[in-house]
Amino acid sequence: MFLSVFDVFKIGIGPSSSHTMGPMTAAVAFLDLLRQSAASQRAVRIRATLYGSLAFTGKGHATDRAVTLGLLGWLPADLDMERAEAELADLRETTTLRLPGLPILAFDPAKDVIFDYGPPLPGHANGMILSAMDETGDPVLSETYYSIGGGFVVSAAERNAPRQTAADEVADWPFPFENAAAMLRMADASGLSIAEMKRRNEAVSRDEADVEAGVARIWSVMNGCIERGLRQDGELPGGLRVKRRAAHIHRQLMEERKSNSIQPHASSDWLSVYAMAVNEENAAGGKVVTSPTNGAAGVVPSVLRYYLDHCLGTDPSKVSDFLLTAAAIGGLIKHNASISGAEAGCQGEVGSAAAMAAAGLCAVLGGTPQQVENAAEIALEHHLGMTCDPVGGLVQVPCIERNGIGATKAVAAASLALRGDGSHFMPLDNCIEAMRQTGEEMSTKFKETSLGGLAVNLPEC
Repeated sequence: MFLSVFDVFKIGIGPSSSHTMGPMTAAVAFLDLLRQSAASQRAVRIRATLYGSLAFTGKGHATDRAVTLGLLGWLPADLDMERAEAELADLRETTTLRLPGLPILAFDPAKDVIFDYGPPLPGHANGMILSAMDETGDPVLSETYYSIGGGFVVSAAERNAPRQTAADEVADWPFPFENAAAMLRMADASGLSIAEMKRRNEAVSRDEADVEAGVARIWSVMNGCIERGLRQDGELPGGLRVKRRAAHIHRQLMEERKSNSIQPHASSDWLSVYAMAVNEENAAGGKVVTSPTNGAAGVVPSVLRYYLDHCLGTDPSKVSDFLLTAAAIGGLIKHNASISGAEAGCQGEVGSAAAMAAAGLCAVLGGTPQQVENAAEIALEHHLGMTCDPVGGLVQVPCIERNGIGATKAVAAASLALRGDGSHFMPLDNCIEAMRQTGEEMSTKFKETSLGGLAVNLPEC
């Protein structure tokens, strides 16, 4: 099983990889499909219908805006906010799309993005149908897309296609592990670290220098997001009037450092403030990196920044090893379970992120592949059952703090694994399967619909 580090870590915008980045990407894909179809000449209007979690929490996650941006031709990684805002304003006034290679198409964002609160589509909790209509209102072309978490989008046909197995991939990748047990066997046989196996897989389709440059850019965007979040004050958008806290906490920590009045548990505060800085930026719609999702985007950057700034004997050249190791674990979880909050709850988002971060930290602190696998298992195990219940459908409460706590769990897991010899009772594969089963049995109320949990237990005003 091979999932590129550049698929696990995608540069995009907040507040949600599945509700913002995914629908935006799907809309661009639909435009490409329409351009290739002879039916395009009969098309006069485009309509988007959102189902399941995309409908229930789409307003809070700005899904209607994301679809509209996609239909204007914007992809998450390329978004120029200033130009995009001008194009959105023009579209609201003209309700007309003028796109290269297509006839003039009517599209009113206020009317042509429909939130369907009925049953979800069968392929995934995050489903949407994009249609091009003729003059009579009949569809000339329709396509169903599923936003399956982490910014990944598949069509209905792709969702239903048989998955490639490791046996099919042997000729394509030197280390085609599809589970943790195979990963450890390959590490033992080759004498390579998890990061080096991942690096050699990447090198099949990219020059090694390009891989390193790409990973360095991922970290640059992650770290830039931390820095922006540590400087910003004020309220987050969306109506909950949630105040940004990362900048204030950071100032407190810096003052304590100057006065030499640091508590032993301050390391946890640093982890939390780095993670909260990222997720406050995400909640504000800023530039973030899926890690493996936007809702969990703070955990991996926080732990990596913690390694670089707070651990003894750190080596900046190991940033690549950290992120490649984390991506290997994220790929296993996505392949064998889910990273989607709408499919598995927050165990699939922050739980996966904590496992990835724990593995990365364990690796760069000198852990063996067995210890790295152990670190990931410990972190994931102690997130099992966690629900996704965003208040108001916004990625703010409890999501921002939850990233901070996930980062502290990741460091604790890495530390425990490093103090052992790599042997442990529960293998990572079994823990991933437990997460999959738990997500399957979890009520939809607790899977990013904002119909249960903290989302419906609000303080009385």
